[in-house]
Amino acid sequence: MQESSKIFVAGHKGMVGSAIVRELEQQGYTNIVTKTRTELDLVNQAAVAEFFTREKPEFVFLAAAKVGGIEANRSQLGAFTYENLQIQNNIIHSSYVTGVARLIFLASSCIYPRLAPQPIKEEYLLTGALEPTNYGYAIAKIAGVKMCEAYRTQYGCDFVPLMPTNLYGINDNFDLTNSHVLPALLRKFHEAKISGQKTVEVWGSGIPKRELLYVDDLAEACVFAMTNPNITELTNIGTGEDVTIRELAETIKRITGFTGEIVFNTTKPDGTPRKVLDVSKINSAGWKAKTKLVDGIRETYGWYCSNQKSKIYTHST
Repeated sequence: MQESSKIFVAGHKGMVGSAIVRELEQQGYTNIVTKTRTELDLVNQAAVAEFFTREKPEFVFLAAAKVGGIEANRSQLGAFTYENLQIQNNIIHSSYVTGVARLIFLASSCIYPRLAPQPIKEEYLLTGALEPTNYGYAIAKIAGVKMCEAYRTQYGCDFVPLMPTNLYGINDNFDLTNSHVLPALLRKFHEAKISGQKTVEVWGSGIPKRELLYVDDLAEACVFAMTNPNITELTNIGTGEDVTIRELAETIKRITGFTGEIVFNTTKPDGTPRKVLDVSKINSAGWKAKTKLVDGIRETYGWYCSNQKSKIYTHST
């Protein structure tokens, strides 16, 4: 991939896509194509096909997706299945038809089996039952991974699926209904501090463990993978370390300056008990996450405080 190569970043308004654009620009890439949802509906097969035929991008980062936390996934199973299948089917197939040189498809570690051995290796995919609270999203993303593999096998397409762990960072979604655990907790603790609340409720027992990756680290990994011809198959992207939800809540409490108590609501679902990735494959290829969790949370909280009044923080894709 040359600095002048035509690169399409699908989903550039979201947390991951915007981070990829920042990373590409920092590395000197100048021919980056982006489209907002109003300019190009990625669910529309004809519109996507016409766009690829007209623009003919050479490289594609498929970061567009319908995403959300436990409640959003649980209450919108059909929408999460349909929209994600449509988006990835349209982009992957049009990339094949128009001869895209290389495509990076972003899946998610939540599509691994709910009770997969820890740390999770890439070959554990499809070896057990999925987490019930997000199976619609998981089914779609598994299909995307397998579609990349099938197009490589049948058509020789250089399409590479990556499996990021739980993400957070600049441009995250802080909506309390649809967001993931870290941004939701950041907003809860911040608003509790501002309003003088004495307690903050955290869903579940606090016992489950999560691995958390700063989104700028993921963006660096995506560009690294795009430019590394030796990365050709499903590859985990993460830190290889995890913390309990209780530890995460306590860290966020300190960073936001909340002085009240944390109350765990055990009537709410915990989700997957533990999820930490085996990142030996990407590490051996030459990439490793740089950002410590506490530093990434501080950066994210600073961005949130600077942008919340403009409602930027409600963007979800």
